[in-house]
Amino acid sequence: MERPRILVVGGGFAGLECARRLERKLAATEAQITLVAPFSYQLYLPLLPHVAAGVLSPQSVAVSLRRSLHRTDIIPGGAIGIDPRAKVCIIRKITEQVVAEPYDYLVLAPGSITRTFDIPGLTDHARGMKTLAEAAYIRDHVIAQLDIASATLDQAERESRLQFVVVGGGYAGTETAACLQRLTTAALDRYPRLDPRLIKWHLIDIAPKLMPELGEHLGTRALKVLRDRGVDVSLGVSVAEVGDTTVTFTDGRVIPSRTLIWTAGVAASPLIGTLDAETVRGRIAVTAEMRVPQFDGIFALGDAAAVPDLAKGDGAVCPPTAQHSARQGRKVADNLVAALRNQPLEPYYHKDLGLVVDLGGKDAVSKPLGVEMSGVPAQLVARGYHLMAMRTNVAKLRVGANWVMNATAGDDFVRIGFLARRPARLRDFEYTDAYLTKEQIREHTNSLHAKH
Repeated sequence: MERPRILVVGGGFAGLECARRLERKLAATEAQITLVAPFSYQLYLPLLPHVAAGVLSPQSVAVSLRRSLHRTDIIPGGAIGIDPRAKVCIIRKITEQVVAEPYDYLVLAPGSITRTFDIPGLTDHARGMKTLAEAAYIRDHVIAQLDIASATLDQAERESRLQFVVVGGGYAGTETAACLQRLTTAALDRYPRLDPRLIKWHLIDIAPKLMPELGEHLGTRALKVLRDRGVDVSLGVSVAEVGDTTVTFTDGRVIPSRTLIWTAGVAASPLIGTLDAETVRGRIAVTAEMRVPQFDGIFALGDAAAVPDLAKGDGAVCPPTAQHSARQGRKVADNLVAALRNQPLEPYYHKDLGLVVDLGGKDAVSKPLGVEMSGVPAQLVARGYHLMAMRTNVAKLRVGANWVMNATAGDDFVRIGFLARRPARLRDFEYTDAYLTKEQIREHTNSLHAKH
């Protein structure tokens, strides 16, 4: 009898944890497990600002899928469409070949993309902080601005090269602004021609408070740390227009700048839009057991799914955090095993363990289990949490060694020349224009049936 085919879409926290647990709980004869991921690693997303700042090497936050998985087939590519009635997933491999992969059970964990708005110039000039390539590119770009500003005699160009704008006062934006501001400050010793007063970081957010999830006290503490370092934090403000050399704010200010880092939230993967499924604010609606109720054999979790948060109640859904995604991955695996063995499924329940925000150096704010902390104790908690959450011991060792190396030896501010000749856009990094229409999906499904 043919083994049931389990297809896991996505190699992030949710997808990898699910596949790992399936390997442990299922015998090889019970199911065939396949994972679809565009890259051969699980990205430890919370530490991307450290990669952009050069505190960590890119490899240290890229946890090898093949080191973690031993009998799961890995397809290098991305899912670009799903036909749930035919039980087929359309995949574009990294060679651009498009294949139709049949499944019996589908685990949807495609994650999220950077959420954008209809702001003139945004998609052409903004950079995100969602992928490893974006973090590496932003580091190259920021150092390039220092190099060019140091070499130019044009005062207007120098000013625009040395002003940097980060949009988004959540964790990603706050940590990005904090870590990169430390990068440019530390670099000044190597650029004697640059006037330190010209280097300016702006952090803006339309919300009235910085990181409101942390509470009044810690949000205010983080705000003070940033402002004491010279970061210009503007709340209740967003971007009106982005040009080659200027960024216009909604309060009318025009900032000479060639760097806009956009971290103003995330949206579910466009893959969700290829199914005729109910959504909640763009995320696929699922039961507490993470089943997609409209379709047989489909589970969804992580950033792309609106998983009921039973710990909070009142119709709340789990926030798109690594903490929830990893635990949901393990619970979906348990429920899949239960479904294969005709056992009852269990709901997902997890009480949030708290939040950590690393502001670089000795500065951090943390709220583990509701306890408010700042300064060095908060930094120890933040870094301890990240080390604990890394999937492999090799990854933990790399990250720890990188932190020690950076603290003792500093940075050499080296550019690797990543996309140096051509500015990269958001869609170049996140492949947001790769997804199929429902008609195209049907064509691929029909061609699969014709072959059989």
